[in-house]
Amino acid sequence: MEKIIIFDTTLRDGEQAPGASLSSAEKLEIAHALSSLGIDVIEAGFPVSSPGELESVRQIAKSVKGRIICGLARAVKADIEAAARALKPAKHPRIHVFLATSKIHMQYKLKKAEDEILRLAVEGVRMARQHCADVEFSPEDASRTEREFLFKVVESVIKAGASTVNIPDTVGYTEPGEYAGLIRAIKENVPNINKAVISVHCHNDLGLAVANSLAAVKNGARQVECTVNGIGERAGNASLEEIVMNIRTRRDLFSEVDTNIDAKQIYKASRLVSKLTGFAVAPNKAIVGANAFRHESGIHQDGILKERSTYEIIRPEDVGFTGTGIVLGRHSGRHALSDRLKELGFKLSDSELDKVNSRFKALADKKKHIFDDDIISLVEDEIKLVKPLWKLVDFSIHSGTSVMPSAEVVLKYKNKIMPGKSTGDGPVDACFKAIDKITGVKCELQDYRIEAVTKGKDALGEVALKLKAKGKVVTARGSSTDVVESSVRAYINALNKIETI
Repeated sequence: MEKIIIFDTTLRDGEQAPGASLSSAEKLEIAHALSSLGIDVIEAGFPVSSPGELESVRQIAKSVKGRIICGLARAVKADIEAAARALKPAKHPRIHVFLATSKIHMQYKLKKAEDEILRLAVEGVRMARQHCADVEFSPEDASRTEREFLFKVVESVIKAGASTVNIPDTVGYTEPGEYAGLIRAIKENVPNINKAVISVHCHNDLGLAVANSLAAVKNGARQVECTVNGIGERAGNASLEEIVMNIRTRRDLFSEVDTNIDAKQIYKASRLVSKLTGFAVAPNKAIVGANAFRHESGIHQDGILKERSTYEIIRPEDVGFTGTGIVLGRHSGRHALSDRLKELGFKLSDSELDKVNSRFKALADKKKHIFDDDIISLVEDEIKLVKPLWKLVDFSIHSGTSVMPSAEVVLKYKNKIMPGKSTGDGPVDACFKAIDKITGVKCELQDYRIEAVTKGKDALGEVALKLKAKGKVVTARGSSTDVVESSVRAYINALNKIETI
């Protein structure tokens, strides 16, 4: 059985999605989650884009073991040298060089002729090989490139030392049959193609990224580039979870290939990426959406009760969906909580467990039933990746149909207790304005969403918001059974990120 190499670009192409910026600590946490998931190649970023990005890639290269760590570079000396510096700590580094080859890109973006593009591509790969034995080359917009020229470029970069050639559908333009034909044509018309792995990188502009990727696999591609939850530029990239579970579920069609992915880690990775990027997963999203394994129709419910396979082609537990049974309550001890957290895949230090246990006890006093998703949300909210400069001490609100909403918030900053009061358009707005008065930071709320993490009248509410301040835009979340408290916690979390990234 042949292995399909899973190349994850969540931290590079995924982070390029508008509003998905991540701190170095957040990128490192995702990188470790990707490693636990079994990702073969982690594209950690685009090092030349900023000093912070270079350092972030370097930290991942230093900390994540047992995986190929990749850095992106244009076919430019400065880019390649930056990638090499960032990847120096990695045991298995890869430099990913790209250069556009389609007529529209050459004419309008690069303003270069085919012979110059060919020369630059070869030079770029040779430069990268001076720093790194593992070099990947991508002819950007390959799906719209003249085929004869594409064949020539692919052959030339392999001769120059590229061990992986990626065939990107950069703008999501191609169709599955067409893309399958392109992969076959490359295999048939590039004499030295057997010396390199064929990779595919598909975008979802027409909703075909996964279909195109799978069509390519059937026709000889052996590396697939994808992202958790399908996030990425514009309409996103091919969804990692959909690629993996298509191959696992349809063994009749993919009997000769498989991946090294630990599918039981998929749901956890999905939640982590959603939390840190602030991009909510649509309820009807395949594999990881909240409704993926829910059944409303009476006919479906009847079938599921008799035999799950009547309406479920994937078992929820196969992708790490946790049960929603009642597991803990107000009388549960710290040890019981610790055991349940381990079952859910969390490894917490004693101090982290103390923080979560404190929040858990407070939640148990308010909420009759504690579900696994409640516990997961508490962990995600309480275990911060940034040092909390501002901490919530207390808040109170006064609101009603005939009164101006007002709020009093008390924060702690460097052991100093700081209160603030304000009015607003509603209790949440009043709290935010009170916080702004305390901190002295002028903030612009760009996005605000709230959703119930679990079911019932006492469901845990999770707020996700996007905040702009000091020239930075960050996303953050907060959770509580009280939606105002969730909002305040999310706002403070965002402020702490702004102060530390």
